[in-house]
Amino acid sequence: MMKDIVHRVFSVGMALLVLFSTVSFTVEKHYCGDVLVDVSLFAEVQKCAMEAYEMEQSSITKKSCCKDTIDVVQGQDELTVKTFDDLEFEQQVFLTTFSYSYLNLFEDLQEREISHQDYSPPNLVYDIQVRDQAFLI
Repeated sequence: MMKDIVHRVFSVGMALLVLFSTVSFTVEKHYCGDVLVDVSLFAEVQKCAMEAYEMEQSSITKKSCCKDTIDVVQGQDELTVKTFDDLEFEQQVFLTTFSYSYLNLFEDLQEREISHQDYSPPNLVYDIQVRDQAFLI
């Protein structure tokens, strides 16, 4: 039961690890001066009103105070699958001995037979605590 749950949790964790290592995305940021105005992951950033005003006044050529930065987070493109035969001989020996010793480390407990399970104790004729005068204080 517990082994089954651990196996499922481990499988889901490995699947999420593969998924997040292969996903790539871009983060776009729009600055007006030194102030961050907008951040976007999936859509285009909204331009501020200052940049729209500068577009209208294009006859005056002056340096724009707005700037856009794009940060690209690349995921892994190719996943390589290694087999046991791709390992060196020393690594193969280490893995086999480690797995053999680890699997034999834990042995299942044998189910014990309880011989007095159906035994009912005898009825008490007198109170033993009063007879022996052993009281809890």
